[in-house]
Amino acid sequence: MGRSRYKFHEEHYPYFITSTVIQGLPLFMDARICNTLLDALTYAQHVNKVLLYAYVIMPNHIHIIVEGEQLSARLRAFKSYTARSIINYLKANNKRRTLAELKSGKLDNHKDSEFQVWQEGFHPKQISNPKMMEQKMNYIHYNPVKSGFVSSPEHWRYSSALNYEGEDGLIPVTLFSC
Repeated sequence: MGRSRYKFHEEHYPYFITSTVIQGLPLFMDARICNTLLDALTYAQHVNKVLLYAYVIMPNHIHIIVEGEQLSARLRAFKSYTARSIINYLKANNKRRTLAELKSGKLDNHKDSEFQVWQEGFHPKQISNPKMMEQKMNYIHYNPVKSGFVSSPEHWRYSSALNYEGEDGLIPVTLFSC
């Protein structure tokens, strides 16, 4: 995990996670990059047995609520895989300007890579009761509304809000009832 005061304390609780793109770049305005994130979240659910309760992909960050064993390692793997996939996609599509920004924003301690996609850490916040879970889920689902992108949470394509309306979202989630 990155240098953060936030830690995973107990595995049997869900956690609210935020991960942000370096320099706030709006990488997730590209549907193919969003699909990479969705595929990686689905993989985490099926292979790593991570429970995904809610998610939203915004232009430059992602919020998720997850629960499972070894979350720190699972989330590091998620960020590593998605970063490599995004960089490969950007290279294959000759997105030189974006690659240059990812290169210039790279921290000096990232010696093993030429680019950096994600800011360090993922700031886990343990969700200890149903009221807090409801508050964090509302925060996630209303994030695109608050940002002025849509007028209703279920109108944002890259969110689990539809799942909670009883419809099929882009990927399945574990529904949490408060």
